Amino acid sequence: MSATSLGGAFRTMLVRDLLLAWRRRGDAMLPVLYAIIVATLFPFALGPEHALLARIAGGVVLVTVLLAMLLALDNVFRGDLDDGALEQMLLAPQPLSLLLAARMLAYWLVTALPLLLVAPVLAYMLGLEPAAQPVLLLALLLATPLLALLGIVLTALTAGTRRSGMLLSLMLLPLAVPIVIFAAGAVGAAQQGLPWIAPLAWLAAALALALVLAPLACATALRIALDT
Repeated sequence: MSATSLGGAFRTMLVRDLLLAWRRRGDAMLPVLYAIIVATLFPFALGPEHALLARIAGGVVLVTVLLAMLLALDNVFRGDLDDGALEQMLLAPQPLSLLLAARMLAYWLVTALPLLLVAPVLAYMLGLEPAAQPVLLLALLLATPLLALLGIVLTALTAGTRRSGMLLSLMLLPLAVPIVIFAAGAVGAAQQGLPWIAPLAWLAAALALALVLAPLACATALRIALDT
């Protein structure tokens, strides 16, 4: 199979998923609204002390964004499973991992990219120091695709299970904790004027590995889930 046909299949799948997301753009805004609401509640819960809010601002934004991404994970394959499109993907002549890579990219563009755009506003609202805000954005640029890749692999494992949202959250939590620790560590180091490259380098290495392995693992998990 030529590279042109593979590239065409990838683009077709990506455009299809983006068009479907545009038709349900109201649902796509729910993670953004969730992130705004949760971040807004922290000053009310902890009080208006600027030093306290500034100290926890990076961690609050990171956790809020990563949790907001979970809202859309359970629906990644739900529509295709209900209308039979998932079986057509399995029977397609193109590699299933390629089609799933397009699905992963579409999920990140629809869910994580709007959260990245609103993250600086949340950080400013919580009083994060300006010097640490670029580090926060860089950490999110590495953490959000990594979480998306891992989350979609786990979603594929539970594709045949009804109401799998709670199970998916429990499975993803142990994988999300190291991501949050490294990302928050980089932001905290930037706030204290310390070197912050090392935690982000570990995140970048994990992301590079996941970019290669996640589509293959997702394809295998999806076949296992549908066979059972």
